[in-house]
Amino acid sequence: MSDIAVLIPCYNEEKTISQVIDDCKNYLPNANIYVYDNNSNDKTVEYAIKQGAIVRYENRQGKGNVVRRMFADIDADIYVMIDGDATYDVSSIPNLIKILEDENLDMVVGVRQEIEQSCYRVGHRSGNKVLTKIVEIFLNYKLKDMLSGLRVFSKRYVKTFPAESKGFEIETELTIYALSRRLPIKEVETKYFSRPEGSFSKLSTYKDGGRILKTIALLIKEERPLLFFSLVAFVIFVVGLSISVPIFIEFKQTGLVPRFPTAILASGLMVCSFVSFFIGIVLDTVVKAKKEISRINYLKYKNNKK
Repeated sequence: MSDIAVLIPCYNEEKTISQVIDDCKNYLPNANIYVYDNNSNDKTVEYAIKQGAIVRYENRQGKGNVVRRMFADIDADIYVMIDGDATYDVSSIPNLIKILEDENLDMVVGVRQEIEQSCYRVGHRSGNKVLTKIVEIFLNYKLKDMLSGLRVFSKRYVKTFPAESKGFEIETELTIYALSRRLPIKEVETKYFSRPEGSFSKLSTYKDGGRILKTIALLIKEERPLLFFSLVAFVIFVVGLSISVPIFIEFKQTGLVPRFPTAILASGLMVCSFVSFFIGIVLDTVVKAKKEISRINYLKYKNNKK
């Protein structure tokens, strides 16, 4: 039987944590349940201890910091990560675990299917779709819900995941890491409920959405530098070309270059464009070597087959 660890990152979830722990006990009776508190100032810890969970702490604020700590601390065969807000369907987790084991996957994501319209704030729903589509385009993989907080992982995924994000960008990093390394993953539809009365989301639509967008750009730069710097080179080239064309036309008509500073700027932009492209080529070689080392570390761990 596989050793299963349930990881619950928490910040001020006193209204819901007891329910989440109880549900995990009911549907995953043989799992070890860990609650990682992230500086809560309510009774989250008290209720988690009362319900019999193993409570640990991460003082650096942010979900990404908590996930990094959880992945480093806990040793198991299969890891279940779920938010402590009672919005995810715990009864679906045994099926997600079965899929992970039977299909020998590294990550199974619970795709949120809203039970009622109020489950999502409008900004959260549209933001998730836009961000998911951006990653889908750049990494050429069809995604449904990149930001889901319900995921099941293999040991080899957890122990080789770098975890660089600090906050709610962590789900983006989890997804991009798997896609860029072509790890076997799957999305499975699960129910998604509204938060109970008195429970509030800590996710800021615009602030955290901006951070996630920035994280996507940085991770694409890190994982696919040739694509990233080629796009940068193309933009610079187009700007430089648009500046230089009038100068060439004027030179052809008059034989003079009266706007000399503009000509220098156009030349500089063209040089920058070619430099950006060659930077992409060099970094692409570096990233391939980095991924090969990561692959070697990944293969040290056994698969999930029973």
